[in-house]
Amino acid sequence: MPGKLEGKVALITGGSAGIGLATARQFAEDGAHVYITGRRQRELDAAAASIGSSVTAIQGDVAKPEDLDRIYAQIGREKGRVDIVFANAGIGELVPFGSITEGHFDSIFAVNVKGVVFTAQKALPLMPDGGSIILNGSIASVKGTPAASVYSASKAAVRSFARTWTTDLKDRGIRVNVVSPGPIDTPGVHDVLVPEQLKAEASSTAIGRLGRPEEPAKTVAFLASDDASFITGAEMFVDGGAAQV
Repeated sequence: MPGKLEGKVALITGGSAGIGLATARQFAEDGAHVYITGRRQRELDAAAASIGSSVTAIQGDVAKPEDLDRIYAQIGREKGRVDIVFANAGIGELVPFGSITEGHFDSIFAVNVKGVVFTAQKALPLMPDGGSIILNGSIASVKGTPAASVYSASKAAVRSFARTWTTDLKDRGIRVNVVSPGPIDTPGVHDVLVPEQLKAEASSTAIGRLGRPEEPAKTVAFLASDDASFITGAEMFVDGGAAQV
């Protein structure tokens, strides 16, 4: 039986680990050919090898528009189109208000905001009408998480993009949605939070644990598919209830 993404071409930024890698696996299982990007070639190659021939790895930094041009040029040469874009690449760092530096602000916004804008915009010439763009948000955009003001603001911008781009793209039938995870057990989370903080994050959910990367990945795959054909401009929380109750 064909998968729900059979024959589709997808791009996932930040696809070498965590939610991005789990989504690449899900997309491939559902029948898509998946391009994954990331800044570190070794991790990208290992990620692609762990999935198989339906995944192509391209090294690149979403904060550099010239890298995105190169990525899309390769997809255009090899496939001629991109049906699905998951703008997943993002970074986070906890810096309390009063200690925010220009470097901290610039690095967060370069990847989480500028990177998302141009990942999505540069896809448009290759994207057929009826395509799907999914943005990776965060419950941080609606919660007052200590020391996360710049990160949280970047994710609030991502949520806003989905609303405005939905109206910009309505004549082409391109759907734009946001998946906003809560605390997910990924390498990136372990880089930012110490064990005591991770335990507190787990207890903040109504389910009482950290999420698994496969859980938001399944939601992204749903939004990428025709099962979500009447969903656009929406934010879907995959947070174990952390920002809901």
